[in-house]
Amino acid sequence: MSQLSGLLRIGRKIDEDLMEEIEEILIQADVGVDTTLMLMDNVRERVKAEGLSDSSELESVIKSEILKLLGEDMPLQVKAEKPYTILVLGVNGAGKTTTIGKLANRFITDGHRVLVAAGDTFRAAAEDQLAIWCERAGAELIRGGESAEPASVVFDAIHAAKHRNADVLIVDTAGRLHTKKPLMDELAKIGRVMERAHAGAPHEVLLVVDGTVGQNGLMQAKTFNGAVPITGVAVTKLDGTAKGGIVIAVNAEIGAPVKLIGIGEKLDDLRDFAGADFVEALFAAEETADT
Repeated sequence: MSQLSGLLRIGRKIDEDLMEEIEEILIQADVGVDTTLMLMDNVRERVKAEGLSDSSELESVIKSEILKLLGEDMPLQVKAEKPYTILVLGVNGAGKTTTIGKLANRFITDGHRVLVAAGDTFRAAAEDQLAIWCERAGAELIRGGESAEPASVVFDAIHAAKHRNADVLIVDTAGRLHTKKPLMDELAKIGRVMERAHAGAPHEVLLVVDGTVGQNGLMQAKTFNGAVPITGVAVTKLDGTAKGGIVIAVNAEIGAPVKLIGIGEKLDDLRDFAGADFVEALFAAEETADT
């Protein structure tokens, strides 16, 4: 996106060659082909309607059109339901376990009692890793042991959360290859079990996406969304080599808002997503690089 900032600020005439260069940069920045075409169609309409002719006038137009695609900010908040249940999805390596730990820490800091369900019973180290993060955050962990039936663990966790008067229950899930149909079937089953065990559950279905994987993240989002409808997305590793465009693409193409971003490994390195700040940061990249 820093290339885009530089391109727009040199004062070129707005023509189709410039528009195609902008499209190429957006695609390279992981915005994706479909979202880029949608965005640029809107930009072209604005250029025509407003009679714009100089590239320096395009930056504000592109920013505002990106903001329209992102929609309103929708931070993840604990609602009135008790326990408020959050089903967390994502492939292995996306940062799912660390995000759960950070979420638990945030809610506990706000005064909520938090339980975490170890629903990933397929991977031997999954429960141990989750236990470490729960201990750091001060959350209670409900575990069924390796090879336990995930939906059964989640069912027990919901009843434990009710019995212990917990405010929030965060459910971890397996993250094997998202192309594996048995995993998707298992996730759909967990969703059904949660709904039967607690009215309205899961109240939030949060997909964790690695911000550095580009369009693979969008493919994951579409596949998971087919198993359990996603209500929000957490994009991790935005402090590293992530290009950022995936944030725009996920919201535009599956209709689930980005609610959280991960920017580090510390317990408090989880931020509410703010669309206006995100867009400004994208276009400030060139200035930062120059500095």
